[in-house]
Amino acid sequence: MNDVREVSVQDAYRLIQDKNRDIRLIDIREKEELATGYIDGAAFVPHSLIKIKHTKMLPEKNIPLLLYCASGRRSLSAAKILQDLGYADVASMAGGFNAWVEAGYEFKTEGAMTRDQIKRYSRQILLHEIGEEGQLRLLRAKVLLVGAGGLGCPAGLYLASAGVGTIGIVDFDRVDLSNIHRQVLHATADIGRPKTDSAKDAIERINPEVNIITYQERFTPDNALEIVNDFDIVIDGSDNFETKFLLNDTAFLSGKPYIFGGAVRFDGQASVFYPKGGGPCLRCMIPEIPQAGTSPT
Repeated sequence: MNDVREVSVQDAYRLIQDKNRDIRLIDIREKEELATGYIDGAAFVPHSLIKIKHTKMLPEKNIPLLLYCASGRRSLSAAKILQDLGYADVASMAGGFNAWVEAGYEFKTEGAMTRDQIKRYSRQILLHEIGEEGQLRLLRAKVLLVGAGGLGCPAGLYLASAGVGTIGIVDFDRVDLSNIHRQVLHATADIGRPKTDSAKDAIERINPEVNIITYQERFTPDNALEIVNDFDIVIDGSDNFETKFLLNDTAFLSGKPYIFGGAVRFDGQASVFYPKGGGPCLRCMIPEIPQAGTSPT
């Protein structure tokens, strides 16, 4: 790649702003990457199509081309391809679109997310399996987390970081010194506080956009359906089979997916139950509540 000319993001900005200079800006990223934003005026020529469609997409070989991708690596490769195909003046923008954004230059978006959301979730949006549509679904999602202990804390942390829009937390317990080593939403200063309060504060520090709904109470047959009905998915962070079976039954009756989890020492179990449509539930796997200490909770 040594014969490919690279320009800094600052020089690229000056070139683009110079109305007296005839230069064509080319975005060589793939379609799903455009959800993170793009530079105004860029033409879109995906790297994967350059070799087979360059004649149609870039018919004039004498006009100077300035290429960019996300980080500046693929645009170097694309520039080399175009040079070998006979294009006279091709350069790559060092650092790519990421450097452009970091430099504070303007960029355009056409999606439903704010610029801050695009920047926060950009590494997820770039994943083909998520993309803009998947991230928007996460932002609209409502997830109930029953238990803010050893299982619930990391689940809550990653749900918030991923951008789940609403997280409900059910827990009646208070933070104890013995919790701190594994229940990562709680800190030493939280000892004695309700776990729901401690978890809410920690999640808001991670992602202040998340709507946190707390239930400082036991999850019981009297309140189970009322709580679960407001959410899309139920995640099990409880530490006893009575609650797990109640969660399973409530999710079954309300038609909600139930994510089951349990752990003791170095052993654990996890599964997803979604009986809607004929799938199994927890009672299919464990017909009766096991005796205490015989299975991971």
